[in-house]
Amino acid sequence: MASTIKRGGRNVRRSAAASKRAATTRRAKARGGSMIDGAMALLPFTEEQLHRIFMAIILGGAVALAWFVASLAGVPAMAQHQLAIIASDAGFEVRRVQVTGVDRMNELKVYERALGQRDRPMPLVDLAALREELVELPWVKDARVSRQLPDTLVIDIVERTPHAVLKRPDRLMLIDESGEELEPISAANAKGMLTVAGPGSSKQIAALTGLLQAAPALKPQVSEAEWIGNRRWNLTFKTGQVLALPEGDKQASGALVNFARLDGVNRLLGGKVATFDMRAPERIYMRIPGREARELDPKGGS
Repeated sequence: MASTIKRGGRNVRRSAAASKRAATTRRAKARGGSMIDGAMALLPFTEEQLHRIFMAIILGGAVALAWFVASLAGVPAMAQHQLAIIASDAGFEVRRVQVTGVDRMNELKVYERALGQRDRPMPLVDLAALREELVELPWVKDARVSRQLPDTLVIDIVERTPHAVLKRPDRLMLIDESGEELEPISAANAKGMLTVAGPGSSKQIAALTGLLQAAPALKPQVSEAEWIGNRRWNLTFKTGQVLALPEGDKQASGALVNFARLDGVNRLLGGKVATFDMRAPERIYMRIPGREARELDPKGGS
């Protein structure tokens, strides 16, 4: 009697093994996906920000490769233009300008120059040239310009600090500690600020600052400093009295220190003397309106 061989048992075992392998693969993928999702959740970026970062990396790599190939071929200008088009199509062009550091100056002056870059592809923005334009503005001491991909120019302004008022024949000008003219100022707004006068006086601001620092007690009392004959200073105090100082930084500082000492002893400021003349070494001449000049011993006697 013929026997029949049944192969169904082996097929069942094969099917079970295949199902087991498929289940294992699904579990591994699920664990892998969970780990990736967990890692992504720990990153301090949103999905949109990550997309922009990946796009920037991809674009940067493409730009670097294309630039390298174009440079080898001797056509960097053509490559730069083509890359700019690619960057613009990808959304990497100037659409926003962010300005920081502006306090006293007119912020619109900065935007007038920066907005000339609007809608320009990011690779074509000349940051150095834009910075040079900005530092030409009277109030701008320095400027930092950078790109914030994909579409923002960031400008950080370092402003000059008002220091004194320069008296010109036709107007008053606000100046900084280096004598740089900032903008016109009205007499009302200039009230209480140190006024500097005389031809060439704006170039002597640093020397004047050093002179006044030699006698800190008198510095707040000085309302005006006039540069005389391009060689020496006349100081006018808030009392309206004038002190004529000698030529030379060292001599002028010494005379001012002596005057501060004499004022501390004899209360010169606020008195009847209109002019104190210390141009002669070891002498101080005092002029009182309607009277002859009187000499005062600079060592303290009269």
